[in-house]
Amino acid sequence: MFDENKSEITLTGVSALLIIAAACGVISWQATQSRANEEPTLDRIERTQAIRIGFANEAPYGYLDTSTGRVTGEAPEVAKAILEKIGVTDVQPIVADFGSLIPGLKAKRFDMIAAGMYITPERGLEISFSNPTYGIGESFIVKAGNPLDLHSYEDILDHPDAKIGVMGGSVEQGYAKKLGIDPRQIAVYSDYASALLGLKGDQIDAVAATDLTVNDLLAKQDSDAIEKAQPFSDPVIDGQEIRGYGAFGFRQEDVAIRERFNEELAKFIGSPEHLQLVEPFGFDESTLPGNKTAKELIQTP
Repeated sequence: MFDENKSEITLTGVSALLIIAAACGVISWQATQSRANEEPTLDRIERTQAIRIGFANEAPYGYLDTSTGRVTGEAPEVAKAILEKIGVTDVQPIVADFGSLIPGLKAKRFDMIAAGMYITPERGLEISFSNPTYGIGESFIVKAGNPLDLHSYEDILDHPDAKIGVMGGSVEQGYAKKLGIDPRQIAVYSDYASALLGLKGDQIDAVAATDLTVNDLLAKQDSDAIEKAQPFSDPVIDGQEIRGYGAFGFRQEDVAIRERFNEELAKFIGSPEHLQLVEPFGFDESTLPGNKTAKELIQTP
């Protein structure tokens, strides 16, 4: 038997579904058109001659010089030199916690990371890197006299009561985890100033950082309560002694700007102009990256 009311409801429901489907189609088309019409990053920075760079306020890699009010360090200075060759003269620095740099880049808060960030396979899953600009090892800052005799990450393993301080999102945090150090022995800080306070306050027994960071931090201390752990052995992970290689980070879709940047970088790294530029930050011929490439380092087990 034909039910008129039921039929009306059914037709009304079908009409509603068709309207919703049409609306979704319009939204999808608009989103697709928006992505299609979005200007590529390289085209935009060449047109505006401006770029936003993210840094983490970590000397000597990238930091705010409070005496001059300008952002400097190995990464910002090299970035400015390369970008100028591309025709970009307006470099706009944006500070972020180190652990927020990759999320900030992906969220388009800035266009590249200029913080001396190490190339790692894990980071390579999220962003792409330029070829490296330097290669260095690790070090610890310890209490004067190094009472626990800490000269490597492995020494932390041998002292179950020892505690190491690392910066959140740093490779040092990753090294400690990969080596099997108990998470209770790892204290995570937002910056090295806080970590040093933790060391001086007996909350931790060592601060882990790159060798250049350790040298820079200690050069700015007026206290003899802490010192560099000497000698020091770099961590050995998966049978390989680890040496860190720092580079610039880009969004994975920004292939054109990364390749253009790499073209100029290849001519610049190791040149007299480059060595003179980075010398004030503790870099020299011994920290050159050699023939290492981002592709090779991202694929390293």
